[in-house]
Amino acid sequence: MKFDRDRIAELLQACLPDDANLFVVGLTVSDAIRPKVTVTLDGEQGVGIDECAQVSRRLARRIEEEYSEEASYTLEVTSPGADQSLTDPRQYTRHVGRSLDLKLTDGTEKTGVLEETTPEGIQLAEVVKEKNKKKTLPAAHIPFADIAEAKVVISFK
Repeated sequence: MKFDRDRIAELLQACLPDDANLFVVGLTVSDAIRPKVTVTLDGEQGVGIDECAQVSRRLARRIEEEYSEEASYTLEVTSPGADQSLTDPRQYTRHVGRSLDLKLTDGTEKTGVLEETTPEGIQLAEVVKEKNKKKTLPAAHIPFADIAEAKVVISFK
């Protein structure tokens, strides 16, 4: 059976709780004999296992209504891992105060503390090394359009 990714995306949007401020950051539908639908959700305050389970149950019901109960597929609804890139501007808000590693579209890389988010981009206080010392530069605005990849720096301090 072939699943239509766009149709699954429509069904998924209808499954999101109205009050949870959840949003989709990833949706893949494999082209295998038994397709695998993988949904990655996030929220402004994060996303918990109960929310993933609720969306999973709702989406499974809608897929069965759309494609019949005999449809053979695998469904995975998850939250982004700590090592995954930030892909949606809404993900940055809850990481204010944390360090980010950025790769910009011009090929440069920056590491610094996320001080603020705006609708257009972020304010990043870049940390640079000078003569074996770390120096924090004044916060600079970086538009979302200039960010190729952003990852939260995991610290175990």
